[in-house]
Amino acid sequence: MNLSELTKKRLIIYLVVAFGFSWILGLVILLTGGLDNSPQIGSTQGLTLAYILMVAYMWGPALGNLAARVFTHEGTANLLTNLNLKQNWRYWLIAWIAPSLFILLGAALFFVILPQYFDSGFQSIRMQIAFAGQNPDTIDIPQLLVLQALLAILIAPVLNALATFGEEFGWRAYLLPKLQELGTKKALIYSSIIWGVWHWPVIALGYNYGSEYFGAPWLGLIMMVWTTFGFGIFIGWVSLRAKSVWPGVIAHGAINGFAAISFLVVKGNPSSLLGPTPIGLIASLPFIAASLWVLLYPGALAGIDNLENVKELTPVINIVKK
Repeated sequence: MNLSELTKKRLIIYLVVAFGFSWILGLVILLTGGLDNSPQIGSTQGLTLAYILMVAYMWGPALGNLAARVFTHEGTANLLTNLNLKQNWRYWLIAWIAPSLFILLGAALFFVILPQYFDSGFQSIRMQIAFAGQNPDTIDIPQLLVLQALLAILIAPVLNALATFGEEFGWRAYLLPKLQELGTKKALIYSSIIWGVWHWPVIALGYNYGSEYFGAPWLGLIMMVWTTFGFGIFIGWVSLRAKSVWPGVIAHGAINGFAAISFLVVKGNPSSLLGPTPIGLIASLPFIAASLWVLLYPGALAGIDNLENVKELTPVINIVKK
């Protein structure tokens, strides 16, 4: 199967805008001090120009979606913003819970393979508790960790939804359905790889992996594509199954909000290329396994419609008229 000429035109516009907008912002970050020396904005501690631009960076794919629709008169019938909650609640639940479980499994695998980085005495947490003016000996730290993890699982997807919608409205609500003309498996793979490449400017600036690791920044660029392969196929699958972008937004938000949980029990300086967060080679394996299941298990993609044919029940806004 090949892409139609109209789909090619729409994808070119989409990719030019999605990459162009975000990569230009990445250049601005570089020219204004990078991630570490970015100008402070106002009096709020930690609010820098780089932080604001990084948030805006995430909205390049959404702008690409809108631009492609405007310039090719596509209309809004297939925005994929319907909730479809009643019929597809199970995929919402999977999107909400599974990423955190994968992250915990990945961190556990990392610490089993590299136990020297596990803070079995919880010294880091004890220091934080003491810094807050409390006696760590009076606190059940394992119980505290469990409560923090449960709280993060519950609220992280919602807290991160605004930012992750900017990406998901592009990757899973536009690029993925368009690429389905090539077949759903290829669409999942290609869209996930493209998503990783889109991250490259900020990875080169030191985002996620820092800049002191072996092979920087090239290994970081490769690892980002490996990571988005694992994340993207799983996120794409829940969106395809639910015929909606929202489970993808939830899953992406869960990943972003829960990814750093393992830092609570880490000691030393493990390589970010390996873990313990899910962007590392070892800790990403549960996501990779889930994505390989989607691609290889015969029933995983059975009955999935081409999302291009999924119509909105109530279009949100008529950006352009067909």
